[in-house]
Amino acid sequence: MILALAGGIGGAKLLLGLARAIPVDEITIIGNTGDDIELLGLRICPDLDTITYTLTGKVNPETGWGVLADTFSCLDCLVKFGGPSWFKLGDQDLATHLWRTSLLRQGTSLTEVTQQIAGSLGLRCRLLPMTESYTPTFVSTNQGVLHLQEYLVREQARPRLYEIRHQNVEQCSPAPGVIEAIEQAETIVICPSNPFISIGPILSVPGIRSALLRSQGLVVAVTPIIKGRAVKGPAAKMLQDLGFPLTATSVARLYSDFIDVFVLDEQDANLRAEIEALGIRVLLTNTLMNTLADKERLAHLVLQAI
Repeated sequence: MILALAGGIGGAKLLLGLARAIPVDEITIIGNTGDDIELLGLRICPDLDTITYTLTGKVNPETGWGVLADTFSCLDCLVKFGGPSWFKLGDQDLATHLWRTSLLRQGTSLTEVTQQIAGSLGLRCRLLPMTESYTPTFVSTNQGVLHLQEYLVREQARPRLYEIRHQNVEQCSPAPGVIEAIEQAETIVICPSNPFISIGPILSVPGIRSALLRSQGLVVAVTPIIKGRAVKGPAAKMLQDLGFPLTATSVARLYSDFIDVFVLDEQDANLRAEIEALGIRVLLTNTLMNTLADKERLAHLVLQAI
């Protein structure tokens, strides 16, 4: 069994490659819910939805999130009423959030809700939220404390970042099945998602990091940083703002206590020795995933290394 820890767009790319490389019923995904937000009375789970939309062929390929060919009639009406317009809720996407919120208010667990939505949309992999608790991420910036989505979407990650905090995470528990999936996995893949706001929240859930440390499976992490730049999103800016060297080695160090293999981009071959000095094996390859063929190629390379 392959277990993957993943956030949104970057993680979903590799997951798509894995889903085309091996039988999908052999893949379990622990999805980040640290970037969840309650907006307009709705529980929105951006990373769980991006993973689901991507693996079921419904994602908007231009943005990497949202639904292909979605319309925005509801959002247009909300704006006329004075509602927020910065979080782009498409009409079909809105249906997902409405249904999730309705089921949660009826007492259905987030794990069950996620499986119901994923199954309805045709997802054949097993997708688990990291926790059933609401643990939103907030960031301290030079513009004050912001919800992560306000920082990423409304402010376009422009403010100077000082601190990242996952609210209530110390009191939460892993979702049902998460620890068992880690214990039973033959291979665990840390997808090339943002280490602070996509993988970091998962690792912050009490019991998950220690389960990874105990795991008998091979743990492989794929770099989200190439030549000091993030493949997608603000990972590089976050490294810099938080005082980390702007290299893939910084990501390897964040995971160094539990990973066995680090997949490094060939453009960063000069970093191989310093990552190996951490006691981590390095797989050097082209990690860019611009096309479907790229995603499949990287997935096959990861599997071959395993």
